[in-house]
Amino acid sequence: MKILLLGKNGQVGWELQRALAPLGEVIALDRKSASGLCGDLADLDGLVATVRQLAPDLIVNAAAYTAVDLAESEQSLAARINAEAPGVLAREASALGAWLIHYSTDYVFDGSGQSRWQEDAATCPLSTYGRSKLDGELAIRASGALAVVLRTSWVYAARGHNFAKTMLRLAAEREALNVVADQFGAPTGAELIADVTAHIVRQITGPSATDSLAGTYHLAAAGETSWHGFAQFVLAHARHKGVPLKVAAEQIGAISTEAYPVPASRPRNSRLDVGKLEATFKLKMPLWQQGVQRMLDEIL
Repeated sequence: MKILLLGKNGQVGWELQRALAPLGEVIALDRKSASGLCGDLADLDGLVATVRQLAPDLIVNAAAYTAVDLAESEQSLAARINAEAPGVLAREASALGAWLIHYSTDYVFDGSGQSRWQEDAATCPLSTYGRSKLDGELAIRASGALAVVLRTSWVYAARGHNFAKTMLRLAAEREALNVVADQFGAPTGAELIADVTAHIVRQITGPSATDSLAGTYHLAAAGETSWHGFAQFVLAHARHKGVPLKVAAEQIGAISTEAYPVPASRPRNSRLDVGKLEATFKLKMPLWQQGVQRMLDEIL
């Protein structure tokens, strides 16, 4: 099986290189690929040429425009990368008879209520980023391609920048630390996303695969917390490991969303219901604390 992976150096893409390697020939590209192939989602013609040249059996799109606040002033670029490019990939996949796996986000919802969002819940993004990701989903659906869209939330990894690393840095530098306490979700590791993706790939390309496996699924770790609770967990574990910090976990101030203004609105309720994913692919999502603790043990 030939697999085209886009976004190879992102948090999820980096882990996908590992997770997909045993499943076939992986051609992994990033935005600056020097192979003569195009991995830049802003270059739609280049993407078309690359897919047609490689003729993969599976396209995994882990590339995206993820600068949530900057997207408010770069709406066209966000739309091209997050909406138009996935549509192009889906149409090319459809023409080849290939599968497409694409990642979306909890930001397609308005964050109201306290219930876990199911896949068929009404979408109503609050930001340019959320709208661009939703438009990408709609473009994929309209293409008729065999596609699995995985919505996830609060992604982190040992590689690159993430919320946990930021909290560790600030707690070591500052005498006080305040974190938003009225937004809820499940921190979800890039490793988990990649491993679940590989499990899905085996099923959608295996001998018992059916087109009925195509669709939208929610992929997130089990349990829930707030950003404030996430920060407390990180600092408590770091203190247990002997990391010197000026701010202890119990000293982190809890603030409201309004007290930390940013250009793009965030959903307050990012809880995702993963029942469909677990039932369809026979999986059990681990608690978010397990993945975060493993990541912290790796970086501390």
